[in-house]
Amino acid sequence: MESPQPVSPRLGTRRQPEASRDAILKAALAEFAQEGLAGARMDAMAAAAGVNKALLYYYFRDKDSLYGAVLDRFFVGLTARVMAELDSPAPAGERLLRYTATHFDCIAESPHYARLFQGELMNAGRGGSPHLTRIAEQYIRPIAMRLIALLEQGTSSGEFRAVDPLQIAPSIAAINVHYFVIAPVARKLFHRDPYSLEAVGQRRAAVLDFVAAGLFTDRNAGLRLAAEVARQENRRHESGPLPEPVRRRTRGKRK
Repeated sequence: MESPQPVSPRLGTRRQPEASRDAILKAALAEFAQEGLAGARMDAMAAAAGVNKALLYYYFRDKDSLYGAVLDRFFVGLTARVMAELDSPAPAGERLLRYTATHFDCIAESPHYARLFQGELMNAGRGGSPHLTRIAEQYIRPIAMRLIALLEQGTSSGEFRAVDPLQIAPSIAAINVHYFVIAPVARKLFHRDPYSLEAVGQRRAAVLDFVAAGLFTDRNAGLRLAAEVARQENRRHESGPLPEPVRRRTRGKRK
């Protein structure tokens, strides 16, 4: 007589903690990006994740702690990836361009975060963000300090023009993030999908070209290097589509 086969634990139970937590965080990201912290509903997130509300509260004590976990998930990955580029042994110019491309890709691969973080900044302006200080100190400051040091190094070596690193560092982040923040407007204005591989590849190349043209002392050498980095990155991303962008969802009346 054959022994009974073990039954795989069902998603939505405590027997699959990592899978359940991952599903909750993905559903929460979409809900928070769409509705904001105030408008997001825990029951909607539980339903989208395929878990019950009791399990959601088992992992996250309240909506605010879930929101903080969603932010942390993105910034942990972002920090690891961009720091690897900033700390590589390559020359300053190549490190800067690869940092820029990697930062761009982190946003492109998770387009919900551009909208989510924009909302976080708006909440901070009203004095209502308990997370921004922690995110800035834990993640953004170390990246910014390392990027500023790289810009200073490139200027000292003559690879970069004499520029103010305190202006260039946030400008690079801004040109990367803003494209995805205004994507819904761009779709209406230009009648094209701003998240398609072709559109994202063109934008990545344009950003690298812009940074190189503005910073490199030898402008032509910088533009050639930017074009080569863009070609390499575009080839690397040819294998599959990017994640779905934020879309308006049709719902019943929110309670």
